[in-house]
Amino acid sequence: MTLSPARVPVGAPGVRRLTATLYGYSFLDEFVLLYPVYALLFADTGLSVGQMSSLFVLWSATGVLLEVPSGAWADAVSRRLLLWLGPLLGAAGFALWVLVPSYWAFATGFVLWGARGALGSGALEALVYEELDRLGAADRYARIMGRAQAAGQVAVMTAMALAGPVFAAYGYPAVGAASVLACLLCAVTATRFPEHRGPATAEPGDEGWASTLRAGLAEASRDRSVRGALLLVPAIAAVWGALEEYTPLLARDTGAPDATIPYLLMLVWAGVTAGSLLAGPAGRLGRGGFAALLTASALALATGALVGTPAALALVAVAFGGFQLATVLADARLQQRIEGTGRATLTSVAGLGTELATITVYGAYAQLASATTHGTAFALLAVPYLVIVPLAALLVVPRR
Repeated sequence: MTLSPARVPVGAPGVRRLTATLYGYSFLDEFVLLYPVYALLFADTGLSVGQMSSLFVLWSATGVLLEVPSGAWADAVSRRLLLWLGPLLGAAGFALWVLVPSYWAFATGFVLWGARGALGSGALEALVYEELDRLGAADRYARIMGRAQAAGQVAVMTAMALAGPVFAAYGYPAVGAASVLACLLCAVTATRFPEHRGPATAEPGDEGWASTLRAGLAEASRDRSVRGALLLVPAIAAVWGALEEYTPLLARDTGAPDATIPYLLMLVWAGVTAGSLLAGPAGRLGRGGFAALLTASALALATGALVGTPAALALVAVAFGGFQLATVLADARLQQRIEGTGRATLTSVAGLGTELATITVYGAYAQLASATTHGTAFALLAVPYLVIVPLAALLVVPRR
């Protein structure tokens, strides 16, 4: 008979330290005042739209190339190490942007930014889940990660609100300095993460992180439920994650004045934040509930986009909140199914799938939006969610 670990009190010191560090890390990781204005920096430096697009492709390509190797490295060495190293790379990239603004400085910064994201992807989820599991609190993973993502989303909205006045008063150097400082504080915060696991021990003849990569992929090849969960994460996260980049264009198409668009975007982000906060109460959604969540979110997205008024963007906010909730729950299901030592590796495999699917959605959106309106493109890209509902319904029940 398998005995479940004793349930620890909600306020237990170990859980409290982990969650406080996680929430602070998540906030600082997204509190980057350069986010709302870096495209303006590129344009003011003289970059063409084609050059900007090449930078975005370089950014995505860096994540694709490093996603899985960095996850294997996290399993082979220390996850905490990668979590404080990543923000330092981001700080270096942002400093380059404002100190020596040029195409090659921007390209180097995007490579460093992509590496930063790859180092944290997989390592963070694996560390948090295994520390909670050690404390007998793994059942709180969805709630805690949902709150952590909400902290990051609040940071994005706060950065949007502050970037305007700081930029107007002091220009690019000030928003760049604030972004570098946030990255440095994020790295310091990461050193506070508890990590009660040593580096993976390699068998004679193994090649370090390469052996952990093989071990993680072997678990996916053996366990069909793990493979299904690996597919579910990008199937849910990729489409709405890519569409989020185009919400300013959707808002402009509603006829809203440019001055009000930031406030409409904050409404959308408020919906995403609400979805994150609902992850705890929704953690026990069964097959029918999860299918209903995806279906309702897809219909809300299509309706809000097609109506094409500023008020209808509230439906888009509701839809994005539902998709964010489903994304957190899909990640929790994946963590519950992984039983071997390659947790960060497999989580990074899911991240790689999300990156590749997101690039595909970017291409599809470009084709659709060039032939029709932004609202119609959003509505058409809501359809894939109705297609994946049967797959999602098979995978949402947690493994005991």
